[in-house]
Amino acid sequence: MIKNLHVPPLASLGPRSRPPLFRAVLALSLLGSSLLLSACGGGGSSGNEPNSALAEPSLSRAALGEKIFNDMSLSASGRQACASCHAAATGHASPNSLPAQLGGPSLDQQGARNSPSIRYLASNSAFHFDAEGTPTGGFFWDGRASSLQDQAGKPFFNPKEMANESVEALVARLARSSYAAEFAAMFGADIFSRPQDALKRMTLVLQAYEQGPEFQPFDSKYDEFLRGKVALSEQELRGLALFNAKDKGNCAACHPSAKSADGSHPLFTDFTYDNLGVPRNPKLSQNADPAFFDLGLCAKEGGELAARRELCGAFKVPSLRNVTQRLVYFHNGRFDSLREVLQFYVQRDTEPQKWYPLTPDGRVNKFDDLPAELHNNVNRSEGPYTRKPGEAPALSEQEIDDVLAFLATLSDGFKK
Repeated sequence: MIKNLHVPPLASLGPRSRPPLFRAVLALSLLGSSLLLSACGGGGSSGNEPNSALAEPSLSRAALGEKIFNDMSLSASGRQACASCHAAATGHASPNSLPAQLGGPSLDQQGARNSPSIRYLASNSAFHFDAEGTPTGGFFWDGRASSLQDQAGKPFFNPKEMANESVEALVARLARSSYAAEFAAMFGADIFSRPQDALKRMTLVLQAYEQGPEFQPFDSKYDEFLRGKVALSEQELRGLALFNAKDKGNCAACHPSAKSADGSHPLFTDFTYDNLGVPRNPKLSQNADPAFFDLGLCAKEGGELAARRELCGAFKVPSLRNVTQRLVYFHNGRFDSLREVLQFYVQRDTEPQKWYPLTPDGRVNKFDDLPAELHNNVNRSEGPYTRKPGEAPALSEQEIDDVLAFLATLSDGFKK
């Protein structure tokens, strides 16, 4: 967690902090989308229809959202869709090991950050500070979007992503799509003449799609283990114990692994933020300027956290579901090997020379992706970040093998 901000241990997390029951969240979310769309004149059901009838429009909207999600023609280049940066094969995270994807009108503009996974976000909330003052919720690495709908709309206009010049330009592209008639039938024949309304409907159906079962199937081997239907191997069980142990990996401090009190399965994120001192990535073009630093949470869009210097360098804690399928890690894409990620976690403080460059006078330039005055923001109060140079890391290489084996049980699509 962020330094100087108290975060309760897993065992003491209250119902507000735990992931809510997924089915209830999904049902309420889809119903909310249906009501919002109906309020905009968007083909909603009448109030006296049975529940089964109410569900059908949401399912149709999700299917339409899937078409939009995969449509490259909605970008200025005509060659980039939402799916281009959030691939199903990698758990809807980056499709390759580039630190950030290329976008813009000619697909030659490098983005600023690694594309995060967008699975298992249906129960996330808007950004807020919880009762203990811990920053929580929000979408993107810096929490700047308030919902899946808000998140879905931003890449369409990012000049380094889909790069639409305006809402009108995007809606004109939508009006030329192969499913334009379906969109108009659902939301009104004049929908394309009302660009702001059309955009609202686009993002709502994208949200409906991302709230669906493809994005939160809960069908990993670990889910089946929690259901009592399969057993984990001895190595996987050792990895789980190391993952949870405070004096070893201590991963569960931010990535809870236990079922919640209501019986819902863990999301392997607590939706908070942490500053890990991840090394600077020279493969990001923005880092060619030595004066540039990506400050994360304190630089969140809107500027309301600019004065909270203790939040600088903190980024969203991602879910570890499907983590072994990802091809690049951390907000800056610094690592493309999960083994290296675990080695960095446990060796950052015991062997800093392995991870950070040297200064001209031979000193280790630790935490080199933050200005020196912000180095105290880096998490050094929780294991495994409490060890000193020359001490043994919290995990041996064999123990890292065990944790990797456990993490592989978090991949969706397990077949017994």
